[in-house]
Amino acid sequence: MAEKKQIGKVLFSQEEITKRAKEIGKQIDKDYEGEEVIFLGTLKGSVPWLVDIMKYTTVDSKVDFITASSYGSSTTSSGVVKITYEPRINMYNKHIIVVEDIIDTGNTLKYLTAKIEERGPKSVKICTMLNKESRRVADLHADYVGFEVDDLFVIGYGLDYDQKYRGLPYISYLDETDVETL
Repeated sequence: MAEKKQIGKVLFSQEEITKRAKEIGKQIDKDYEGEEVIFLGTLKGSVPWLVDIMKYTTVDSKVDFITASSYGSSTTSSGVVKITYEPRINMYNKHIIVVEDIIDTGNTLKYLTAKIEERGPKSVKICTMLNKESRRVADLHADYVGFEVDDLFVIGYGLDYDQKYRGLPYISYLDETDVETL
């Protein structure tokens, strides 16, 4: 099988991502020992991270998905959140862990967690692969963070640029010259 051409500048390798997912998985097991957890993945970007987190947890769990976006085909958030897929699972009196690929401004996730809270869960926590604190405008805190990142446009491992590059086995970033050549 041919190796994929490296796109952008690598920030985190597959090995680093796996190591961090194992650490977070152990913490979730400790935090929810004897409890059931519902992992609620945000489509599409969270899927690889969600799979890794679930692989490295032993707690009783279920999974569902929600789709929301504020980006479209742009590299910056529009500020308008659109939900296009609602979870089907009963969340009442359940522990929910929202699994996100990246938290940028926090507006989308703040909106989503408010909608989830309306369903009466026992608790709602956030697990994000990447946390871009420098761009945060919403009052939002992630409970489980894979990595802190600077204000870069990141791709790979579920993160995309106009629906491309999600399948890269690492996380990299694009600068202006990279975007111009894509």
